[in-house]
Amino acid sequence: MSATLPHSDSAPRMLIPDRNCWRVEEADRFRLLVDGDAFFHAVREAIINARHSLFIVGWDIDSELRLRPGGAGDGYPESLNALLHAAADQNPQLHIYVLSWDFSMLYAMEREWRPVFKLGWKAHRRIIFGMDGRHPLGGAHHQKIIVVDDALAFVGGMDLTRGRWDTSDHIPDSPLRQDSHGTQYAPLHDVQAMFDGDAARAMGDLVRERWRRATGRTISRRRASPRQPLDPWPDSYPPDIEKVHLGIARTEPAHGGRPSVQELLQFHLDAIAAARRSIYIESQYFTSSMVGQALIDRLGADDAPQTVVVSRKTGSGWLEEANVSVLRARLHHRLTAADREGHYRLFSAELGGANGQSLNIHSKLTIFDDDLLCVGSANLSNRSMALDSECSIILESRGEPRVRQAIARMRNCLLAEHLGCPEARLAEAPPERLLETIDGLRGEGRTLALLDPAVDASLDASIPPSAQLEPEQPLEPDALVRQFVPVEPAVSKRKRYIAVGGLALFFIALTVIWKWTPLADYLEVNALTRLARGFSKLPSAPLVVMGGYVLAGLFSIPITVLIVVTGVVFGATMGGLYALGGTLLSAIVTYWIGRWLGRDTVRKLAGTRINNMSKQIAKRGLVAMIILRLLPVAPFTLVNVIAGASQIKVKDYMLGTLIGMGPGIVITVIFAHNVASAMRDPSPESFAMVGGVAIALIVVSIVLQRVFMARDNKSAGKLRPAA
Repeated sequence: MSATLPHSDSAPRMLIPDRNCWRVEEADRFRLLVDGDAFFHAVREAIINARHSLFIVGWDIDSELRLRPGGAGDGYPESLNALLHAAADQNPQLHIYVLSWDFSMLYAMEREWRPVFKLGWKAHRRIIFGMDGRHPLGGAHHQKIIVVDDALAFVGGMDLTRGRWDTSDHIPDSPLRQDSHGTQYAPLHDVQAMFDGDAARAMGDLVRERWRRATGRTISRRRASPRQPLDPWPDSYPPDIEKVHLGIARTEPAHGGRPSVQELLQFHLDAIAAARRSIYIESQYFTSSMVGQALIDRLGADDAPQTVVVSRKTGSGWLEEANVSVLRARLHHRLTAADREGHYRLFSAELGGANGQSLNIHSKLTIFDDDLLCVGSANLSNRSMALDSECSIILESRGEPRVRQAIARMRNCLLAEHLGCPEARLAEAPPERLLETIDGLRGEGRTLALLDPAVDASLDASIPPSAQLEPEQPLEPDALVRQFVPVEPAVSKRKRYIAVGGLALFFIALTVIWKWTPLADYLEVNALTRLARGFSKLPSAPLVVMGGYVLAGLFSIPITVLIVVTGVVFGATMGGLYALGGTLLSAIVTYWIGRWLGRDTVRKLAGTRINNMSKQIAKRGLVAMIILRLLPVAPFTLVNVIAGASQIKVKDYMLGTLIGMGPGIVITVIFAHNVASAMRDPSPESFAMVGGVAIALIVVSIVLQRVFMARDNKSAGKLRPAA
């Protein structure tokens, strides 16, 4: 329990519960963790120190994340998954709860799919994983919270996922800045608050309520043994300040009979209206219409505060350029027009160097007059203010000089990082001269550069002011459900378990039959060829061939084997038609099986092998299907079932299958036919034909892969969207 903080009744207070915050609580210690290296390091120490409870709530979580990419050297496993297992093993009282957003398929390329957690973490009975999909259609669970023993909490802009780690040096080509798949990403800046005391205990209440809503289960507080210490605070990170008041502010959309909560929006409107000296903003997205209007109103006043906004230079790929960047440019131009005294600047953080790289700003932080510091998951966007679930922590000075000085130090630390200068050069700058100070320190290399976002006129004209790409309230769900997502009928848990168990037993039985019976012998090319030749002259041969392809799909028999056999038996022309028709028929049948099973059932049955494939299908539609058919990332049947469960349009699915597999099927059939002919009648001409077809097969495959992978990479952009 925190000691009661001294305060004066006359001290100015901005935070008012049930207006612009949920609760105001006391913290014994508070620290601003700047950039992923500090955050991940502190979290790792806290996990090791945990004794009875650990909650991880996030937009995304990567089980293979290495919290210390250079090596931790503390004797514990490196990956997050293994670290949590080790923590649970060494502490018999420790229960770990991991809650991730049951994500929209729009973001599937950026995330690890659920089966990785289910299979990797479910094995430990005290590590419990949950998915939270209880939000309005079009919304997201965007909170990023960690609570350890109800005594330590982390709240901010970073998830325990890929693409977040970086040092404050932001070395352009750092070999350590790679995700769990070895893919290097651009330098990234973010911040996270770490605190304890009653404020951390309140965060324990918040995450338990989230868990109850998501899973229907209530988690009671646990007590550690008296023999065990109950201070998980990481020794490597002393506090920035002690004995402070913290407000907890949220965004929650109206859903399931609950009213909307817009504490974060109200806080920013109140704080902007009250600001007289300076406003400092770091925000990945800067598009909120209501926050923007509040800033416009203040910039038009005689006592307008110095307003500094630091944001990313460009969007991540075409989707952001066609949405967020347009909205930001419009808001920036409105702010510039309202700025009568030159009190507003929009900056990007530049790293300098030969390639002129910009820093990816992922933080969500605002500071007002050095009296209020707000850090959390909420961007200054319409989504974060109304549609997505968000949580931020607000440090309030209440007029105490020591707290105001601490907030000023944190702001100066951030500015020094962006300007590439010693923090001491900012120490004497009063908030009312913030812009003058920044202008005096800007230079070459690492610096803050003026940002005047512009977008293509045709792109700007294509997005009307009322566009719902950045909604200010939850979208009307029923119409969108009818249009995009077929409603799956409610199934009782008993029936679902029976269905899943039956499918599991079916595949186990199939494996046993395959291994210990002669079935596998009949599925070899030679055996299938003899069988096919037996009915090739029958009038019903086309129907038999089509049925064979469907059965192959149902039993996950390699489709390539059937294509080769079809070419050998039926020749180049008819064999090509049969193979193409059979493949498409098998594809559509297994697609509808996946659609019938539904996303949840397929997730339960699927494993880690389908991670990347499922993400591609979910986000990229037609192009993804083409690529997945060209690249052997997963068995044919598995691709089909996951595609059905992912609700990809039938048209895109079938067209992608045709484009992706058609050329290969035709060339494979021709190749098989010529090989068979060469074996029956060996001659230099026949072997030359085989060699020519083989070369054509390789060339076409390489060309198609390069074309569509290049298109896919171009659409994704160098930086992938991150929230």
